[in-house]
Amino acid sequence: MRESFDVIVRPVVTEKTTGQMEGRNVYTFIVNKDANKHEIARAVEKTWDVTVLDVRTMRYSGKAKRSILGRIHKNWSLGRRPSFKKAVVQLAQGDHIEFYEVG
Repeated sequence: MRESFDVIVRPVVTEKTTGQMEGRNVYTFIVNKDANKHEIARAVEKTWDVTVLDVRTMRYSGKAKRSILGRIHKNWSLGRRPSFKKAVVQLAQGDHIEFYEVG
C-alpha cells in the first residue's frame, strides 16, 4: 500500500474549485497517474481525517507545446506538457479541508 503523500500530488485551487468547495463540499486534487479511486479516498481520509463519499477521476493528456528560439521560425522546438490525473472528491456533510491558513 502506498503512502498518502505518494497518491496525492497537490490540490487544485482555482476560482471554479473554490466555489465547489464552499457550495457542494467537493475538493479537487492532482493525483498519481497509477492511483485508483480506493487509494485516493483512503489517502484523503488519512491525511485530513474526513469521510469521503465519492471519488471521480479524469485523465488529461499532455498538450503539444511549441517554443520559438530567436526570431527565425525554423528554430521551433516541439515539446509536450506533462500528462496528469485529476480527482474530484466529495466529502460528507460537516467535513472540510483547510489548504491554507489566513492571517
